[in-house]
Amino acid sequence: MAVGGAEPAHRSVNRPLFARFYTRLSEAADVRAGVGAHREELLAGLSGQVIEIGPGNGLNFSRYPATVSKVLAVEPEPHLRKSAHEAARHAPVPVEVVPGSADELPLASESCSAAVCSLVLCSLPDVHKALAELRRVLQPGGELRFYEHGLAEDRRSMMRIQRVLDRTVWPMLFGGCHTSRDPVGDIGAAGFTDISFRRLLVPKEGPVFPSSFHVLGSARRP
Repeated sequence: MAVGGAEPAHRSVNRPLFARFYTRLSEAADVRAGVGAHREELLAGLSGQVIEIGPGNGLNFSRYPATVSKVLAVEPEPHLRKSAHEAARHAPVPVEVVPGSADELPLASESCSAAVCSLVLCSLPDVHKALAELRRVLQPGGELRFYEHGLAEDRRSMMRIQRVLDRTVWPMLFGGCHTSRDPVGDIGAAGFTDISFRRLLVPKEGPVFPSSFHVLGSARRP
């Protein structure tokens, strides 16, 4: 089905074992690591039509404010997409979950007032193309909200560990995830402006992992 006059991409990413692992991990992290509160902050104040890429099992859906008229959620992994469909049924706003990939969004240009990427840029095959697509579908002045993990910029030893892991076992074990990407830098390089963010350590207390270095913020399409 075309959405907003564009033909959708139906490229699938089939990772059933990772999907089950991610579902358990993400649900636990929402409660135990404080990720749920970060999701609330990520989505607060949004309005109009929103595009969300890689929603996974749909943990953001219940947190969209009533001012949002519709969410189009593009999820390529079929097992996660099934969970997202279930989460969409209980969302307080209309949510449509569709197959597709972030680098070829099934939306007309300038059709959305806001875009959301949440713990997804780490695993995209082509981050730059995905961000270019988000910029394309956003209206001028439209807002990009992001909550991502990435490079441990103030910890050199951890940065070295992250880079080694990304070249070896981490992407294979964690569904294509990379720990040493620079989401803020990538967003700026994609032409977004008015970038505002804060850095978070997740979990705030306890063990520090290569994936513990988060950023939460927003940017605008000029």
